[in-house]
Amino acid sequence: MSDLSAMIVGCGDVGGRLARQLQAQGWQVSGLRRSVSQLPEGVVPVAADLGQARIPDAWPQRAPDYLVYCVAASQHDEAGYQTAYVEGLRHVLGWLAERGQRPRRLLFVSSSSVFAQKDGEWIDETAATEPEGYSGRVMLEAEGLALASAIPASVVRLTGIYGPGREWLLSQVRQGYRVAETPPLYGNRIHAEDAASLLAFLLQADARGVALEDCYIGVDDDPAPLAEVVAWLREYMGVTQWSDEQRVRRTGSKRCSNARARALGWAPVYPSYKEGYAAILEGR
Repeated sequence: MSDLSAMIVGCGDVGGRLARQLQAQGWQVSGLRRSVSQLPEGVVPVAADLGQARIPDAWPQRAPDYLVYCVAASQHDEAGYQTAYVEGLRHVLGWLAERGQRPRRLLFVSSSSVFAQKDGEWIDETAATEPEGYSGRVMLEAEGLALASAIPASVVRLTGIYGPGREWLLSQVRQGYRVAETPPLYGNRIHAEDAASLLAFLLQADARGVALEDCYIGVDDDPAPLAEVVAWLREYMGVTQWSDEQRVRRTGSKRCSNARARALGWAPVYPSYKEGYAAILEGR
């Protein structure tokens, strides 16, 4: 058993998976979200609206050893992102200061949207961050807030998260989704369970005294062309019809590397889209 504790702010899909993984290691876990009825069993509930500056009534009196900021914007525009990622994080840091609490480390869950590369190049944590859209710009602002806090912090830039309940691509393939083959549109993805396992791995590494970097990319081993993924899914699912539409909305194309996380000892359970989507389709 462990006597370590973690507060997961934004304990939804990935946060809930993280909570269960930490609980399995004996951690005490608190989960903050608007609707605490959806928290995993055994997670200490903290009901709060991150848009409000007032400290939640259920905020713990004892400082959590670790704080994970893992929210998802409920409003998908610039104002919604500012509220969720910048203002929300500022409020949480203020609550910690109000109680005189200082966790050992803050993990801020960010996004690969901070990268604007689009020519299929390989990128790692040292690549330039020059986002063209508001989502990436707001994420960079929030990352800066986390890294400039009085708490040791690491940013984890997750790529396209998929898993049970995140099945947009499967739906599109069933409808005969078309995608251009040339030039290849490389996509980056990570199964939700692997996203959680990376966060858990980093927390456990820090608890053991391992020196963490200030940034990690969360991605599987196989950034593959979207056309290849679609072709594999069509065969696996037995889809033969084609839609008259070519529904390609993505223009970016890059290949993110997980070498830094792997060098630390982390490895994804689902190293490519094949293992991950097969598990979803087989109900695993």
